[in-house]
Formats: sequence, C-alpha cells, structure tokens
Amino acid sequence: MDKKEILEAIKELKKEDHKKNFSQSFDFQVKLQNIDVKKQENKVDVFVDLPHGRGRKVSICALVGGTLYNDAKANCDRTIVQDEFKAMGGNAKELKKLARSYDFFIAQADIMGLVAGTFGRFLGPKGRMPNPKAGCVVAPKGSIKPVVEKLQNTVRLVVKNNELGVKCAVGTEKMDDEKVAENVLVVYNALMNSLPQHEQNIKNVYLKLTMSKPLSIGGKK
Repeated sequence: MDKKEILEAIKELKKEDHKKNFSQSFDFQVKLQNIDVKKQENKVDVFVDLPHGRGRKVSICALVGGTLYNDAKANCDRTIVQDEFKAMGGNAKELKKLARSYDFFIAQADIMGLVAGTFGRFLGPKGRMPNPKAGCVVAPKGSIKPVVEKLQNTVRLVVKNNELGVKCAVGTEKMDDEKVAENVLVVYNALMNSLPQHEQNIKNVYLKLTMSKPLSIGGKK
C-alpha cells in the first residue's frame, strides 16, 4: 500500500462537505477473500500498537483484587474490586451496560476465574474479556500504569466467523495527516502479515470518517 494514496484519501475525507460539529474518527476497513476464517489456523486476532495513538483517550476498566486496587484506582477510569463481584453478578442490566462502556478491561491474574464467571458472558461476545496478548491480565505484584499507557495506543484486529472483514480506528480528523497515514500503514502491514496468503487475502481496503461513506484506497476496488 502506498502512503501517497492514503494521504490523498485523508485529504479528500477532510474536505468541508464531510465536516461535522464534532471530531470524527478515521476508521480503517478491510474486506477479505479466499480465506476460511472458521478454521483455527486462519483465525485473525492481533493487537497492534499505533505509532501515533488513536487521537482520543481510551477508556479502561480494571477488575482486581485488593493487591492491585490502589494502582488500578489511580490509573483506570473505573475499578471494580473482587468484593463487588458477587453483588454485580446478578445484575444483567448493569453488566451489559458495563461491557458497552469501556474499550478495554484489565484483570488481576490470580482472580481470572472469578472474572470469567462473573463478567465473561457479557464481555466475551463483545470481545472485551481481559486478554493476555494485549497485556490486560496483570500479575498480583505487577504494575497497572504501563499497561494503561500501552493500551492508549492499541487497536485490536479480529475477524469473526460470520464476517470476512476487519475494522479499527486509526486516528481522528484533528490529527496530522502524516500521522494518520503512518497509523494506517502499520495496521495494514500487521493485518497482511497475519493472513495465510498475505496480500492475496485482501479484497478491498477503505478509509472513512465516522459519518462519511468509505473511500477505497490501496489500488483495490
């Protein structure tokens, strides 16, 4: 994929007729082909570090025991301590709302069983369960702060069984065009390298703003 093409797409999307009264996100979308994502060897689920971040703060909820409570409280948007799990477990409405409210969930490693039992059926379907691949499962004597800092620049690329596509945020319209383009390239290369036939599995590539139509990029129509 050519950086020049990405920059042209960014400029086109930033034109006045796409402007809204809020800062829109740039969303990167890819349609796949010639791949059976139901096969385990073809699963795509990778976390990518954006070199220039998302352009907005990522919201994080911590599910911890007493050991990590103070650290989590100081660094996360919400902290739910182990003693609260039982009371929350019977409140499906609250747990559904919780699953929608945060980008990432961090958990203390030695209580992951309790976390899964209490929150799993609500976080799991939304892909929000604390994931060790993203560093979201923290040892009792570990540190929350570096995990939170890393997650601010992290996006997840996952292809679900009933879909042949992947999408993620790569910045906002307030960000410098070059930085958004560099984010796009990093995500594209990470996705391509996770596919069994690499670029041959990529059918279409699009960039869009939150409220705009997708714009084809990368020479794939």
